[in-house]
Amino acid sequence: MTQHSSAPSRATHPALVILALAMGAFAIGTTEFAAMSLVPFFARDLGLTEPQAGHAISAYALGVVVGAPVIAVLAAKLERRKLLIGLMGVFAIGNGLSALAANYPLLLLCRFVSGLPHGAYFGIAALVAASMVPANKRTQSVAMVMSGLTVATIIGVPAANWLGQALGWRSGFAVVSVLAITTMALVALYAPRQPADAAASPLRELGALRRPQVLLTLLTGAIGFGGLFCVYTYVASTMIEVTHVSEQFVPAVLAIFGIGMTAGNLFWAWIADRAQTKAAIGALLFSAASLALFSLMAGNIVTLCIVVLLIGFGGGLGTVLQTRLMDVAGDAQALAAAAHHSAFNMANALGPWLGGMAIAAGYGLTSTGWIGACLALAGLAIFLVTISLHKRDAAMSACPA
Repeated sequence: MTQHSSAPSRATHPALVILALAMGAFAIGTTEFAAMSLVPFFARDLGLTEPQAGHAISAYALGVVVGAPVIAVLAAKLERRKLLIGLMGVFAIGNGLSALAANYPLLLLCRFVSGLPHGAYFGIAALVAASMVPANKRTQSVAMVMSGLTVATIIGVPAANWLGQALGWRSGFAVVSVLAITTMALVALYAPRQPADAAASPLRELGALRRPQVLLTLLTGAIGFGGLFCVYTYVASTMIEVTHVSEQFVPAVLAIFGIGMTAGNLFWAWIADRAQTKAAIGALLFSAASLALFSLMAGNIVTLCIVVLLIGFGGGLGTVLQTRLMDVAGDAQALAAAAHHSAFNMANALGPWLGGMAIAAGYGLTSTGWIGACLALAGLAIFLVTISLHKRDAAMSACPA
């Protein structure tokens, strides 16, 4: 179970702490999802095919995959508030340089750097948020932090996409850099000073990777969430080339996705605080169904909006798995929490890669929906195995020697 930190050294209202942490999530969500929505624009500007431009999304995701576990292990003894500020500093620099990238290879490098602090920030922020509420409210507290990311898909991403169309795609990354600097100020003002666990060490954190339940839960996210990213990365292109609507409609549809994701984040978190396993299974099944519908409903703008809303609603899976990792990680909380976002960005790399392969092979943009549904079902299969093994191990431990 989650180990709650000792009381912070100054009185801070939990709502202010969550607001500060959610601002960082808003900045991260804006750059992560806005980059996907800007694919057609920087592909055009840099003379790339859309599958090639999609590699910039994968480069960011790879940065998360690498940075999350490495930072969590090396920073095991650092005070959480200072670590959060430092991570946002690196994030601000990476996005600022992305806005200035003169060519495609440099853009890939800058996106990789931008991704490095992503997972560690979310992991540490989740631990701080969970430490400030009763145990039966943990998932909802984490969901409130994550709501910064989902609100970004309603406000930040459409705004960045609009700026990308009006002022050029570079402006979207520049705005994110400003948001990151704002987060640094808010965290400095409101985040509690929680000293690191005196017994924390890199070796203890690495112990999380020896736990089968941790690894299988991470794999569930890495595969099961890939479907959402597979569709979302190419949704702007689908609207332009399949639905045949103006580019001006793209921000509105992205906002609809964000509304669904915000509602789903809070809904599945509420369910998870009462029945965690059922919430995870339900979210994966819901995602598989809605992703399959995308391939059938993308031809009409009304039905496309409906299915995009549903796909976003299934995105609440992330918060559910985050809390499960807190339950199965033992005393290696930081690495498990950060690795969760590493796993989800493996999904962010896997989904666009598989979608790009299908598009390049001539299966069309709507094929991303079928690929996404298969990924969600594969994630469900892994999670069912995880639960089965957990029940078996619990039964064995309960038996007398």
